[in-house]
Amino acid sequence: MDKAELYLKTIFCCMACDGEIAKEEIEMVKNVSSKNDIFSSLNVESLINQWIVALNENGADFLRSFLNELSLEDLTSKEQMLIIDFALKTIEADNCIEYSEVKFFKKIRDRLSINDEDILQCYPDKEDFLLADVKISDDLNWDNNIQFTQISLNL
Repeated sequence: MDKAELYLKTIFCCMACDGEIAKEEIEMVKNVSSKNDIFSSLNVESLINQWIVALNENGADFLRSFLNELSLEDLTSKEQMLIIDFALKTIEADNCIEYSEVKFFKKIRDRLSINDEDILQCYPDKEDFLLADVKISDDLNWDNNIQFTQISLNL
């Protein structure tokens, strides 16, 4: 997977990890993908809809797979900060931060080598997101009855 796809998948997984994809999160994807050259080589809508199908079929296994992929990536500090940035922006997009989103962020954070001080330099108000209150080995709580519908970004 190339880096742009990894960034987009980070956004998607953070959108879906609470069991709901909010319209504000879809708007954020539209804005980020239209204003950021990183995603210019991707068919954003098609990829997200493929991931929706995979998530609907595989549930928490899809999210676990993403976390495993993230663990295997060789990312620079700058690339790791982009992962952090995209994750936080997505989690905050609907102005409703669920604990499941914070917990998923912590699972992402655990797979990165960047230090907390660097994150707090950019996000001084996100200390709660970095506190150790989750065992990384904790399984993802996922309702297998959750089903997402395809989205349209109208790009």
